Amino acid sequence: MVTDEEVLKFFRDDLSIPVNWKGKAVPLELDTHLQDYAAPDELPYTIEDFGKKFKIDVSVIDMNYYCPIVKIPFIKQLINGKKLKEEKLKNRPEFTVRMFAESAKAGRWLYD
Repeated sequence: MVTDEEVLKFFRDDLSIPVNWKGKAVPLELDTHLQDYAAPDELPYTIEDFGKKFKIDVSVIDMNYYCPIVKIPFIKQLINGKKLKEEKLKNRPEFTVRMFAESAKAGRWLYD
C-alpha cells in the first residue's frame, strides 16, 4: 500500500527546492500547491516520473487546467495587467501532492 509519506518523499526528491527571499529552503508539504512550488518546465517531467513509479496513467491529467498559461492583451497589460493576471491565477484549482498521494493509493488519477 502506498503511503502519503512515500509520495511526499518522491516529490521532495524529484523537484528542485525553491528558496524564499531570505535564502531559506521552502518546504514541500502534502497541501503545497505544486504549480506555485515547482518550475513550470520541471513539473511535467516529475509527473511523468510519478506515473512510472506508482503505475498511474498520468496522461489523463489536464495540465492546462491546473497550470494555465495566462495571456492578457497588451493594452490591458498596460492599464492593469498585473491585477488581471493575479485575478486569473487566484482562481486556479488546487494541484497538490495530496492529490497524487490519494491517486497512488487508488491506483488511478482521481481528479478532473
